[in-house]
Amino acid sequence: MSPRVRRLTSTLGALLAACVTMTSAFAGIAAATPYNGIPNGITSITLTKNSADMKRVAEYWNPAKLKQVMNNVPANPEMKSSGTSSASPSPTATAASAMDTTAAITTTTSSGTSAQLVKPTLPKKRPPATGTSPVTVGKVFFRIGDKDFWCSASSVASANHDLVATAAHCAYDAKQGKAASYWIFIPGYNKGETPYGIYVGHSLNLHESFVGRGDYDYDYAFVTVHDGFVWKPGKTAGTYEMQTVGSLEDNVGGQGLAVNRGVRLYTLAFGYPAAPHIDGSRPYDGQQLKSCDGLTTRQQAPTRLVEEGIALKCGFTAGASGGPWLIGYDTKHAVGYLNGVNSFTWDTNTDRIYDQISSPYFKMSTFIVYRWAASQRVS
Repeated sequence: MSPRVRRLTSTLGALLAACVTMTSAFAGIAAATPYNGIPNGITSITLTKNSADMKRVAEYWNPAKLKQVMNNVPANPEMKSSGTSSASPSPTATAASAMDTTAAITTTTSSGTSAQLVKPTLPKKRPPATGTSPVTVGKVFFRIGDKDFWCSASSVASANHDLVATAAHCAYDAKQGKAASYWIFIPGYNKGETPYGIYVGHSLNLHESFVGRGDYDYDYAFVTVHDGFVWKPGKTAGTYEMQTVGSLEDNVGGQGLAVNRGVRLYTLAFGYPAAPHIDGSRPYDGQQLKSCDGLTTRQQAPTRLVEEGIALKCGFTAGASGGPWLIGYDTKHAVGYLNGVNSFTWDTNTDRIYDQISSPYFKMSTFIVYRWAASQRVS
């Protein structure tokens, strides 16, 4: 019997839709094209056009609203692919110093493929985290169509110092052809706290094959964000004011990026799982960061057009979508190299308990999307 899988994002309540502006420049699979314009294969979508847009989104996610959505149950946004059965997979959305540089380094693997490498960065405003609880990882909250969701995500080192990596289905619904609105990122999220700020999405950058075909070999996205803010008590009781805290990277640092690294790599996966297993048991509540580790293997999901997926033994459930897969992890600074994101969760032995997660394989097309997103400036 084929494995069962389920999507990993999470549902909230109702809010007003925001306008998004889409700019597409496609010619099939991403290719190494000049950066004087959107490279072939990339979709770039404006989420907030100006400071008024940014404030509107920020004000929606006021302290009362953030407290209200703490215990929402994960949901399951629709996909472009045809309906699934228990024998076919579905995505994991719920309704996945010396380091102070972001220069890309190109190496060559034993198979001759190009292996781009972006070094992680450490925060400037505070000492780096340690151990296996990187504060670069957090939750994203957003709306697609008439439903609200949340996912997991991570800060990534970039030239603009304000870049988040997550799963594409945590920012875009390929079936409806709609981008997320009211998209925010909260790094270091823990039981509703926002110690490192709230970051409103500015632009969404993802691969054309996910947008056009719902191809989960490209289930990754890089979202530029505005500088962050925290809510502080206002001058009168029960009111709050926005206080700016600066760039995402200055506050939490950024994970590096590695592509074309193959499989059998020791990997740590992070996320905020929350939904129950198929049998109804619910070991997670989505309020604290969780992790899995092990060696990656190859994994396919033909019904989702996944031909180059990678997998990791892990019991994550819905809510972990978009969380980072890190290799070369340094516990002294809680940073490593992003080499995947939580995309699917699987029940491989059909005992109604999820026991495996999978990610798209990060390759040169991933790096091209990253490079474009990292070059964007927030106006």
